[in-house]
Amino acid sequence: MNERLHSVLAQRGIPPESLAEVCEVDPKTVGRWLGGRVPHARHRFRVARHLRVEELFLWPPPVRSARQQAAVSEPELLRTYQDRASVPRDIWLSLLKGTQVEISVLVFSGTFFAQSNPHVARMLAERASDGVRVRLCFGDPNGQSAAIRGREEGIGDSLAAKIRASLTYYRPLLSEAGCEVRLHDTTLYSSLFRYDNNLLVNPHIWGQPASANPILHLRRADTSGWFDNYAQSFEAVWTTARPWTPDQEEPSSHGQNRVLQRP
Repeated sequence: MNERLHSVLAQRGIPPESLAEVCEVDPKTVGRWLGGRVPHARHRFRVARHLRVEELFLWPPPVRSARQQAAVSEPELLRTYQDRASVPRDIWLSLLKGTQVEISVLVFSGTFFAQSNPHVARMLAERASDGVRVRLCFGDPNGQSAAIRGREEGIGDSLAAKIRASLTYYRPLLSEAGCEVRLHDTTLYSSLFRYDNNLLVNPHIWGQPASANPILHLRRADTSGWFDNYAQSFEAVWTTARPWTPDQEEPSSHGQNRVLQRP
């Protein structure tokens, strides 16, 4: 119940029907406002002007709970690293082992991810067996985006070769419930490594390999911060990516996907 709106209408002698006419809405809508629903901004402005009171008096900002206040005050950016090699290996391992809900990775090749931890596929499978959703999204080695990125880095077709080599580590995951591997063909502005509410962001600088660029360690603190913006970008790429089908694919020299037809 909006007691303040009730009180002002009573003091001014203005019936709800009159306020509805001023705001050009149905009287039932005003009834909902009196019941506690917050009007649209344009209606709040009209009501406040017509009743000659401050808008914030009629609709003060909601009081945050102690938990919400703590979340807002908690910084999202936990730490920055000069480059990927500066992130301690223990950080990668502890985040992977401690995940309870989801692991989401978005890269072009992600070669280091397996080379720095030869048991990564087994560990991901173990997390999946515990109910963790594992999603790995690599660049399509036959796609245009990988070809362009390879030229920009000055390594030509080597990036596509690195992607294919990296994918071999994750072949065992294709048969694991809860694990998915997809290939994207999109411009990649940042590599992303999400472990529940922890996110390692590796921004890409033009012409430089991802390994030479900084790492931002984010922890989700609010629904409108950096974390969620990056998380949404992962979902956008994941939606358009295609499942990896290693037994049906072969390299293409034209930056396009070629699929072998099974007999």
